[in-house]
Amino acid sequence: MDHAFFGFRQALGLLILSIPFTLAAQSTPYPTRSVHLLIPAGAGGGVDTVARSLSAPLALALGQPVIADNRPGAGTLLAAELTAKAPPDGYLLLMATNSQVINASLHKSLRFDPIHDFSTISFVARLPYLLVIHPGLPVNSVKGLILLAQQKPGALDFSSAGSGSGTHLAFELFLAMAHIKASHVPYKSGSAALVDLAGGQVQMMMSNLINCISYVRAKRLVALGISTLKPSPLYPQIPTVAASGLPGFSAEAWYGVLAPSGVPKEILYRLNQEINRILNKPDLRERLATQGAQVEGSTPEAFATVFHDESLKWSRLTRSLALPLQ
Repeated sequence: MDHAFFGFRQALGLLILSIPFTLAAQSTPYPTRSVHLLIPAGAGGGVDTVARSLSAPLALALGQPVIADNRPGAGTLLAAELTAKAPPDGYLLLMATNSQVINASLHKSLRFDPIHDFSTISFVARLPYLLVIHPGLPVNSVKGLILLAQQKPGALDFSSAGSGSGTHLAFELFLAMAHIKASHVPYKSGSAALVDLAGGQVQMMMSNLINCISYVRAKRLVALGISTLKPSPLYPQIPTVAASGLPGFSAEAWYGVLAPSGVPKEILYRLNQEINRILNKPDLRERLATQGAQVEGSTPEAFATVFHDESLKWSRLTRSLALPLQ
């Protein structure tokens, strides 16, 4: 009995000694190491610009490095899958685009769920597309482009940042509303698509404003119209597509921060608080506004609503356009 009692006391003592260490491990503040923010596109594009504008001040707020990590490929699916399959601990985040919800309606056999395998953290910004063409195309207006495509059905081609990307679906919407046909040439990124468009390998594209405005200024591309219903305050000389021959046309890119599903709520809300504090800084808002982006923060719940509504919107569009599932 004495040996048994001694053994019990020894085990109890070890248990008591272990409790402070267990509690300390559970209450360890987040983060204690680097956070990776995956960017589902190449360097220099719209989502890259927005993500890098956020990563540096977020690192200061969190007290740990926030590494902006470009992972282009598969129409944003590569970065999304890496995020979906990451441990739900808040150390791998995704700067998602509207391609995330578009992909959910275009792919029937993905290895992850683009909608349900993620936790929403915060909406970040909206950005219009520009309908741009190679200068060698003999048109100077949206109406002229539609007329040319009607005269040469299927002869023109358009580039995109990849099948299922926002740039792809925005152009498909344009084709459907204009009742014209064109051939799709997908690229690994929007930047790569623009390089070939400027080089004359393809003829037209719907590109986000940040990506393509430098090409327009250099006269390497011609901007026929902007995708929002109202003109851009920055570029009022560029008419809207809706007012230039295609009434009602409207499409835009958007960006928001996601985490893998299952990240603890205290981490999600810490990230949300810091991101929204950054987004409310006048210098960041002004810097992104000068590039055409409209900054919008949100709660995780509000972004979840946007995420859900956008998935329904693009799902209806892909069905109505009868786009092939991949």
